[in-house]
Amino acid sequence: MMPEAIARISSATPGPAMPATRYVIAIAEGSRRRLAIGWLLLAFGALAASGVFSVLLVLSRAPGVKDVFPLVDFFHVALVVHVDLSVLVWFLSFAGVLWSLNSTQRGLTLGWAALALALTGTAFMCIAPFIGAGRPVMANYVPVLDDATFLAGLVIFAAGVALAVLRGMAAVPRVGVVLDGAGALRFGLNTSLVSAAVALIAFAWSFARLPAGLEAKAYYELLFWSGGHVLQFTYTLLMFVAWLWLADVARVALPVTPRVVTLLFGIGLASVFATPLIYLAYDVGSVEHHRLLTWLMRYGGGLAIVPLAAALASGLARAPGALASERPLRDALLTSLLLFGAGGAIGFMIQGNNVTIPAHYHGCIVGVTLALMGLAYDLLPRLGFGAPGARVARWQLWLYAAGQLMHIGGLVWSGGYGVQRKVAGSEQALRSPEQIAAMGVMGLGGLVAVIGGLLFIVIAARSLLARRAPLASVAARKS
Repeated sequence: MMPEAIARISSATPGPAMPATRYVIAIAEGSRRRLAIGWLLLAFGALAASGVFSVLLVLSRAPGVKDVFPLVDFFHVALVVHVDLSVLVWFLSFAGVLWSLNSTQRGLTLGWAALALALTGTAFMCIAPFIGAGRPVMANYVPVLDDATFLAGLVIFAAGVALAVLRGMAAVPRVGVVLDGAGALRFGLNTSLVSAAVALIAFAWSFARLPAGLEAKAYYELLFWSGGHVLQFTYTLLMFVAWLWLADVARVALPVTPRVVTLLFGIGLASVFATPLIYLAYDVGSVEHHRLLTWLMRYGGGLAIVPLAAALASGLARAPGALASERPLRDALLTSLLLFGAGGAIGFMIQGNNVTIPAHYHGCIVGVTLALMGLAYDLLPRLGFGAPGARVARWQLWLYAAGQLMHIGGLVWSGGYGVQRKVAGSEQALRSPEQIAAMGVMGLGGLVAVIGGLLFIVIAARSLLARRAPLASVAARKS
């Protein structure tokens, strides 16, 4: 419904009722735009592939269904690939989109090489479950298949991200002394580059310091623990950028200045710099190293989130009536705040190694995903593709958000009855009616969320096929 309206609101030229401070980045024509499109296609492809594995994942845990389908042995394989595609590849590929847009012409060859490596690595990870015989290792943050094909794909993808970070840092434009909204947004993208660089250094540092002869589970857990924690800061900083962008194009004025926003980005990044100190103070395998990284994310991560979320909530409450084209963008902002807040609140309820833990990180991860979905809806027409219909976009966002709320609600309910995480089938030991009902809610919510996620891919595919001339080209022809 009204795709032209979304295209109009996506224009970089402010309308009569747009906020005075613009938190958007003008999209230049040429190679940088094409590079951003390449990263966006990879992000969409990773999310689509993760949806296939998520269907198998949800069915392997849902009561009743899990006993009919012989999927239990495939549960951990599906979980590994689903998590890596829907989190690691999706988030970092979308970061590649934003880093490409926030760049100069410098180092474009390096940028294309980074994309090629990331695409190759992702393809290896997708085919590994069907050609390899690796054992799934459920390490936190980056689960793996202990198989040459999958591990090669993961390393190649990491090399692509590393090149993208290096190119992003080398080609970053000047923010300027006098900050406006675009400058604050560029500063935020710069902080995400720094955070990603620290995460890559942490992965390499752990690899170099790990003792030989460790069992696979212990090895990969220690390898990805520190860098995985730092990546959460990167994802959060990218979500901040998406929140500000969505607020701008949806006419949600924020009660904070660009300088305050820049300060919040700085606060969000500050905790990352404690990571090298933790490495220098304690051995990678020590309890202190493990504990300090946990505390760093738990307490340092929320310093900037709360004030920015409060500013956005205040802006949404005071915003004027939304145009039809603005509603999906506001919905993306609202659902992202809701899911991320729910995930954060659940984090304080964690006791023991039960499914409350995945409920916590599912809420936070989905909060980031919803923000990026909304940003994708705005970016598609900016990049020269068809604008998504407002009505179907709203349905998709709320369907996905509602399904995920049911999913994490069922997990929290199940966690209260001691259902363990990362198990399936008979290993779940669902004995009481309450446990079965709770996991039933989880399974139903997961399926609803899968439908919402697949609908996003359908909407994105339709927009990609409905390619049109870039807005700048249209304006030039009209003049």
